[in-house]
Parts: sequence; structure tokens; C-alpha cells
Amino acid sequence: MSKEKQFVKEITDMTVDFPQWYTDVVLKTELVDYGPVKGTMVIRPYGYAIWENIQNELNRRFKEKGVKNAYFPLLIPESYMKKEAEHVEGFAPEVAVVTHAGGEKLQENLVIRPTSETIICQMYAKWLQSYRDLPIIMNQWCNVMRWEKTTRPFLRTSEFLWQEGHTVHATEEEAEQEAQTMLGVYKEFAENALAIPVFVGRKSEKEKFAGAVATYGMEAMMLDGKSLQAGTSHYLGQNFAKAFDMKFLDKDGTLKYGYSTSWGVSTRLIGALIMAHGDQRGLVLPPVVAPIQVIIIPVAAHKGGVTEKTEEVAAKLKAAGIRAEIDAREESAGWKFNEWEMKGVPVRIEIGPRDIENGQMFVARRDTHEKNSYALGDVAAIENLLCDIQKNMLEKSRKLRDEKVVWAENLNEIIKGVDGNFVKAPWCGCRECEEKVKQSASATTRVMTEDDVSGKTCAICGKPAKTVVFFARAY
Repeated sequence: MSKEKQFVKEITDMTVDFPQWYTDVVLKTELVDYGPVKGTMVIRPYGYAIWENIQNELNRRFKEKGVKNAYFPLLIPESYMKKEAEHVEGFAPEVAVVTHAGGEKLQENLVIRPTSETIICQMYAKWLQSYRDLPIIMNQWCNVMRWEKTTRPFLRTSEFLWQEGHTVHATEEEAEQEAQTMLGVYKEFAENALAIPVFVGRKSEKEKFAGAVATYGMEAMMLDGKSLQAGTSHYLGQNFAKAFDMKFLDKDGTLKYGYSTSWGVSTRLIGALIMAHGDQRGLVLPPVVAPIQVIIIPVAAHKGGVTEKTEEVAAKLKAAGIRAEIDAREESAGWKFNEWEMKGVPVRIEIGPRDIENGQMFVARRDTHEKNSYALGDVAAIENLLCDIQKNMLEKSRKLRDEKVVWAENLNEIIKGVDGNFVKAPWCGCRECEEKVKQSASATTRVMTEDDVSGKTCAICGKPAKTVVFFARAY
């Protein structure tokens, strides 16, 4: 590799070892550090600032849909987890259990929440009396724990942060519509805030959430062609309502079970940002969620007027609502350029004595590495540039994704195609064919599509196809 391409020497070449590149990026850019307990991570301020921006963007969208935030306890009585058989079976291997507290053995073991359907449904059953109380639409931002055997920062850790929405409705149709609506919210957010195009659709029976009637997923393609499940929305039917006696008095005077949903995204989205947009130099962050949108670097700061002018420009940008900072550290300008490129800041502004003399500022954009001069303090130009970067990043990701989607008519084509791609193939829907692909190609079904299957046969067994599905290797 040439010296020019190996711009940040601390980061592994992504074309040689993509997983190691990922690990280098999350550590070198100070997004996280490893926690003292195996499988845990410490989210550092720069990483947490991304999560805060994700929270802000999603909260706004949720509240536009009438969602109210609440908080439920971390500890769940073990008996709650056992009320819904499929649910407890699905989560049993990942559950962490508290057996002692205050120096004494507890009368009942407590589960550290792996998800909160059980405790929330128990509370909803207490609060729900009449059809007038419906729909109940709540969300909580919290941490959950799933005791994972193999971990990687953001992608899969024993403890992680997320939001989980939980709703109850009077009818099956309303609940199904809620699950679909929130999937649409996630898709719009992923594309317009994270600049990541996604495929959405129903998951297979094998891949659905434990205890759900149907699970809908949002799949994002990473730079190496693998899939990352970036969010899920579940239609739970009356499974949890019956388990927790969640009934309401309907208009006709009869007691009925409610229909429920749950939906969530997590800090895994930060992993998606890294692996969907990064390059050899490190992070490339979309402006909407970037902690710092513009970094201003004074050049020859010891010379008269430079510090004052950088502060003046920063103040103008901040007044316009742009997240701008000045790097006034006693390091060389070149070192700072490398540092902020590695951290993925969308726009870098350089201001030195000559720039001030010419009434200009030198501006570099992170996504394309293009450099131009603008009128000194031209806020509108920077606002337009940030919008253009956001748009360009989505278009670039969509183009790359679409180029890596291939069609397969048989098992051999699936096996060949999943190496660095998503494979679309007609499928009969049976688990045996799903397992055959997993064993033969180390790939799984991701989401089913709305494609017409008239006259098509399953690529694995040759029987009539019931759907078209994406196969991919996944994180």
C-alpha cells in the first residue's frame, strides 16, 4: 500500500482485515474502550455524543407519532419470564440472574432485563381497564443485558443501550399497523439521519423474535457486503396479553385481550455507521448525527488576529445551530488534520493569516476529500455544504448497496453470490431449505420482499416459491 493511502498508520487496511479495521477505528477514535467485565464496553464521550444525537432524532420522530417516554425497572421477577413459554425459551441462554442481595439469598431470583415485554405487560395489565385506555403507546430508553459468548463493541455486547417501544391496541389490525408504522419510522430515520439505505420486510419464522407472531426487520449492508440487523418491530398478537391477563372492557361490554407490539433499535446503530461509511482514514460521519459537524483549525495561531477570527467564525456557526468547535491545541496543523479526518468530522475549516488577508477560509469535506475556499464566515455556504454531504453519503451508500445485490436461481448461485453480496432468491418458506443455505453458505435469511413470485420455484428445493427473500452473511 502506498504512503498516501496509508494515511492513518494506526488503522489496519480495511481491504486486508475488515474486522480488525473496525476494532482499530472504534478504539483509535475514542468511541469506546473495553469494560472490566468480559463483553462490556465503556462508551466514551465522543461515542456517547453520537448516541445522544441518535436519541434526539428518534425522540422527535417518536413524539410526532404520539409516543410517550417512560421507565421500567432493570430487575424482573424470574416468574414473569416464565409466563410466556416461547419467550423464556428464546432468551434463556442469554439471561443473567441475581440470586443474592444485601448479603442474603433472595426468595425469588431476579432477571436482569434482556428485554422488557414481561414486566411492561404486567404493568399494562394493572393499568388497562377499558377500551377508553387504548391505545397505550410507550417507549423507554435504557440498558439491557444479554450474556453473549462472542462480543464486539457496539455490534454485540453483554450490556448495551437501546430504546424499546411497547404498545397495546384494541384490535389486531391496529397492532399490526403500529408494527408496520414504526418500521417505517426506522427506515426513514436510517436513510435521512444515518445516510444508510435499508431493506425492510418480514423475518422468517426461524429468525423472528421469541414470543412474536411476526417480526419485521431493517437490514443494512456494510462495506464488506455483510448484513447488519439495524432494527426490529414485532407484532406480538395476544401472546403476552394472555400470559399476563392483559384484558379490557370493550364497547360491547365484554372483556377482551389486547393486541400488543414492541420495537427497538440500539447502540448497534453506531457500529452500522462505522461499517457503512468508513474508509482507510477512519470514520466518515453523516452531519445529522456527527458530534462535531465543523472543526475549525487556526493556522499560525500565534500571529495576530488568527485566534480572534476563528472564534468569530465559530460563534457565527454556533448561532446558526451548527455544532462547531475550534481545535486550539498545541499540535501541528497536519497532525490535527489527520486526527479529525480519522474522527470523521464532516467539515474542516482552516483559517490562517493569508486567509484573513484575502477574506477567505479554506474548507475540506470529509466524504469526498474535496477542498475549496469560501468567503470568510459564510455560514450559508457551510449549511449548504453539510446538507450536500448528508445527501451524497446516502446516494453513495445506496449505489454501493444496489451494486452488491445479486439474483440467484439455485443453491450454487446462492453459495457463490453471498460472498460479499446480498442474494435475492425465490424461496418456498420451509425451514429445511433455510437450514441448507446456512450450512452450505454460512448465510441466513434476512427479510422477505414484496416481489411477485408467480411461476417461480424455490432456489433450494425446486418447489413452488411462496416469497422472495434476501440471503446474506450477517454480523
